[in-house]
Amino acid sequence: MSISRSFRVVINGKVAGHPLLRPAIEEVRARGRRVEVRVTWESGDAALFAEEAARNGLDGVVAVGGDGTLSEVVDGVCRLPLEQRCAVGVVPLGTANDFAKACGIGAGDPLDGLMLAAEAEPTRIDVGRLGNRRFINVASGGFGAEVTTETPHDWKHLLGRAAYLITGLTQVKNIRAHTLRLEGPDFTWAGRAYVFAVGNGRQAGGGFQVCPRARIDDGLLDVFVLPETPPNQLMRLLRDLLHLRADLPPDAIVYRQLPRLRVTSDEMIQVNLDGEPLRSRSHEFAVEPAALPFFLPPRASSLVAHAG
Repeated sequence: MSISRSFRVVINGKVAGHPLLRPAIEEVRARGRRVEVRVTWESGDAALFAEEAARNGLDGVVAVGGDGTLSEVVDGVCRLPLEQRCAVGVVPLGTANDFAKACGIGAGDPLDGLMLAAEAEPTRIDVGRLGNRRFINVASGGFGAEVTTETPHDWKHLLGRAAYLITGLTQVKNIRAHTLRLEGPDFTWAGRAYVFAVGNGRQAGGGFQVCPRARIDDGLLDVFVLPETPPNQLMRLLRDLLHLRADLPPDAIVYRQLPRLRVTSDEMIQVNLDGEPLRSRSHEFAVEPAALPFFLPPRASSLVAHAG
């Protein structure tokens, strides 16, 4: 890609009035880049705008918003064959911004994310798939997914990531385990679990690293399961997990790295896919290696297995 690249900025309509956004776009244009702007009105718009940009041969698409907006943009670009996919970038202006934060892309000044897309060479990263939907961060099921869905939008706007924690604390007395069966290559686990997560990225829920060993270009999905445990041990275990304790009992959690995974249950299980709740008795996950060029800063090197 040339330094005079052209790209489309896809802005979540809820953050279109951000005071620094318009000046940042004008600054990038003043530096000689061609920037198209599209603002979303309803669900699905971001994916359509992103697919159109890739189909029209633009060099990149920048998602401006939260993890949900980024997920839609990725899904839109990945509707095209691999050779037609343009690069994706992000300006994190949402509530949690989990993928951007893990990559070291700050939420302070939109100009930072825009200039990254204007100047950086993209890195090919993996893309996760749940059924026909793509994702690049984390899909979570069970209690974590329920908390994300039940957190009021107004709380997210006012409190940011703390809103998820507050909702979780108010709902912890209602936490219950689900009977699950997980199957992947050379791996089977069956039992009752409070939470499971399937990650291409590392963190969810505003910064909780549920998949701390994940790399976004290793061709694997990281699988985390929190099995049912006696009530008097649950709170201590949750606290240790939130503080990333390394000395957890070996049977306290289940952690694997797999190219694909099937999760089944006799009951409907809710999975949160970057803000979108999906309910089914069977969820099929897979990874598409090196499926998407992405604009990453140098400080994202800890997330990349094949640097350079």
